[in-house]
Amino acid sequence: MGGNRIQGNIPPSLGNSIQLGVLNLSFNDMVGEIPKEFGKMARMQTLVLNNNRLSGVVPQDLGSLGELSYLDLSINKLNGTIPFSLGDCSKLHFLNLSNNGFTGEIPVQLGRLVQLSDLDLSHNSLIKEIPSGLSSLRSLETLNLSHNKLSGNIPNSFDTMNALWKIDLSYNHLRGPLPKSKGFMNLTIEALQGNGDLCGNVTGLKQCTSSESHTPNRKQKLALVISLPLLGALLLGALMGIFTFYSCRSKSQRVKTLPSTQLVKGHNFFSVSTFNGRETYEEILAHTEQSILHRNGRMWKCLQSEVVIRALTRIRHRNIVKLLGYCSHSQNSFLVYEYHEGGSLANILSNKNAQNLDWMKRVNIIKGVAYALSYMHHDCSPPIIHRDISSKNILLDSDYEACVSDFGTSKILNPNSSNWSNVAGTLGYLAPVLEIIKGEHPGDTITSLASSPTEMVKFTDMVDHRLLVLLPEIKEVLTSILILAIICVNSNPEIRPTMNEVSQTIACIIHDIRKGDAVV
Repeated sequence: MGGNRIQGNIPPSLGNSIQLGVLNLSFNDMVGEIPKEFGKMARMQTLVLNNNRLSGVVPQDLGSLGELSYLDLSINKLNGTIPFSLGDCSKLHFLNLSNNGFTGEIPVQLGRLVQLSDLDLSHNSLIKEIPSGLSSLRSLETLNLSHNKLSGNIPNSFDTMNALWKIDLSYNHLRGPLPKSKGFMNLTIEALQGNGDLCGNVTGLKQCTSSESHTPNRKQKLALVISLPLLGALLLGALMGIFTFYSCRSKSQRVKTLPSTQLVKGHNFFSVSTFNGRETYEEILAHTEQSILHRNGRMWKCLQSEVVIRALTRIRHRNIVKLLGYCSHSQNSFLVYEYHEGGSLANILSNKNAQNLDWMKRVNIIKGVAYALSYMHHDCSPPIIHRDISSKNILLDSDYEACVSDFGTSKILNPNSSNWSNVAGTLGYLAPVLEIIKGEHPGDTITSLASSPTEMVKFTDMVDHRLLVLLPEIKEVLTSILILAIICVNSNPEIRPTMNEVSQTIACIIHDIRKGDAVV
């Protein structure tokens, strides 16, 4: 019943449906409280009530849903504290309570959800410290606690959370050193900005000192007061000397050898100053045998946009190709990306190697693209809209991990104004999904599904017949993904899910198939 215009309260009598396993009332206009009678639905596995106007507290009775694996109550007007009883839903692997009015502390009981892979409590008014008990969530992959009022240090016990790779703790009052787990080591500053006094090995964040973990005594404070100004003066003098030296050297080299070539590698001044542009430029020409040097209007447009270039150099995501720099020469201009030995998805799908791309690899590629778009739309500041996601712009590494590339038509959105972005190429997320599953460009099917999503389409016409016969569970997964992709281009913008919701749904689908109990 999701994606309609259902109004009014949720009938408490719905709780009598004790055989019901899935209930979706999302994207409606429901008001009132969540009935406590829902606690009687003992077989409930998926409960989706997001994007309504539900209010009041979440009933503790939901903790009795022992089979519940997916709970989404996001984007409502719920308040009060988060029920500690949710810690009793031992099979829960997806929990989203974001964009509500929850107050109080994060229940330490959530640490009992050992199967949880996605936890989103962002955009609430949660206070005090992050419970160290959350480190027991060894299966947790995604953690979003941003836009709350959390304070104190991030628990040291988070060092052991090795599965965690997507983290957002921005806009809280956190302080102290970052944990040493891999997920925190690969963070960008956007995931940590808006906090009090965090430190760690992240670009844009200050480095931790030996005294970060304890309060300095009076003697230490006095020593700092005396030594810091002196050190500052010495450092300033050293920097001025280095700046003068490299400025003279740079001018000399430009007069003798350098063409109008520039390579940007982050914002580290000294790495740019010591960089020999001519050697790198000539090396790129030699290794590529100048095969890349053809006029590309889209790339040139991207090169002319300094805002886009700066945004792309800051992006660090496993599913977005890394921009190493760019070259602007009087004769040739090109972007320098990290190399992906797998080539483009379009090339693989168009030749005999397409059989190596089995169904699970294709589903994983779809997930990677969704994660990349979700990052650009929701985790970048300001947001980036790609505007031309297609198989030729999806690169694969040796393990068939997908990376989105080619930002020649990308657009930076202004969060403080109304934005309208036309599709520059293919239809958003729908086109690559259809092409990955079908194994070739779907042609007019895209247009027909976008304009009339209720039109009957045979499933057998939508799959790649070069692969082996579909198992029933794989067919269910592909059907779910196809339906999700079609909803993404619905003519009603209120029905279209965000890419954050898309990525979370696909993660849930993949999690189910890996457990062997895939559902539509």
